[in-house]
Amino acid sequence: MSATHIELSELIAMQHQAASLAVRRKYIRAAMSGAHVSRLRGRGMEFDEVRVYQPGDDVGSIDWKVTARKGVTHVKLYREERERPVLVCLDYRNSMFFATQGALKSVVATQAAALLAWHGIGHGDRLGGMIFSGEAHAEIKPMRGKRGVLSLLNQCNQHPAWQHTPQAATQPSLDALTRKLRYTSKHGSLIYILSDFRGLTAQATADLAQLARHNDVVLISVVDKLEQTFPQSGTYPVFDGQQYFYIQATVQLRQQWQAHFDAHQAKLDALQIKYGITHITLHTDDDVTGALAQKLRLR
Repeated sequence: MSATHIELSELIAMQHQAASLAVRRKYIRAAMSGAHVSRLRGRGMEFDEVRVYQPGDDVGSIDWKVTARKGVTHVKLYREERERPVLVCLDYRNSMFFATQGALKSVVATQAAALLAWHGIGHGDRLGGMIFSGEAHAEIKPMRGKRGVLSLLNQCNQHPAWQHTPQAATQPSLDALTRKLRYTSKHGSLIYILSDFRGLTAQATADLAQLARHNDVVLISVVDKLEQTFPQSGTYPVFDGQQYFYIQATVQLRQQWQAHFDAHQAKLDALQIKYGITHITLHTDDDVTGALAQKLRLR
């Protein structure tokens, strides 16, 4: 796959690599039958417990052996298997079209999104998602089977952000994306957000915390190594989309650069500690399949 753009055929072919992912799946609370175990109790595939009969219980669920042994009517309860929506959300803002090593952050994010999407339908999930650029916003409603994945990948491939048309110098925050997710996602969803998380405001953080109360939320940061560590010496030309200027590497600049990156990562890690939101990092020069599989497995 190219380091600067994506090909729909290659994203589709990643279906065969998705089996290497090992996503830990919690109990969920969705409302349709499928391949996951729900906290909602009822008649289903997985036995849960035996308890004393209560008015309204199904007579057919009475456990006659336990009832005879204890002299009090008991019923068997099961956890119903439920299907869950999986939402794969991609950030295509200006800062995602950057890299000094490997592939653009947007390319890495799209590859990871394709893997997660194929993995999701392999578990019987309904796949949907969102693509956010601040100017062009696409939403894909969760669908069963390959339709959901192909719809998402096609929207990625056709998104106008790849045309690299001039955009505003000021990058929009993630507020619009997190707000949209907060009010449209169904409880019990598995939500992946792939971004560099620039512009993660207090409002976006509050939205993520609210989402995590009823869903599994996974933040996947995509980082270029230059963003983490500035070179030790030299003068470097920089273009911000409107004009060129030069940056001189100094000890003070390198320290400030590193401190800024560390603070940003710590902010994302804090969401995991406080709200149970999983956070992992991919680099632009990673083998995406191997790195994603390893980090999700460790989590």
